[in-house]
Amino acid sequence: MNDLIQAGAFLVDVRTEEEFQSGHVEASVNIPLDQVADRIEEFEGKTAIIVFCRSGGRSGMAKAILAQAGICNVTNGGTWQDIKAHID
Repeated sequence: MNDLIQAGAFLVDVRTEEEFQSGHVEASVNIPLDQVADRIEEFEGKTAIIVFCRSGGRSGMAKAILAQAGICNVTNGGTWQDIKAHID
């Protein structure tokens, strides 16, 4: 995962806006899980995407939604704290 992050992967936090505001990875974008399907265009054209959340469950669902839309270069990064640890 470090390689993807170092290469500039699109970091997407799929938690709610409230959760995101309470703490997040500096370089990440907040696209809540319930908005992922409606915001597919924001994922298109990215070479690598890492999705993450509080526990890894919602990011797994986001990865599945993106795969159904034909976006397959997605990694479930697990928790936002895990991703933050890779960056710090």
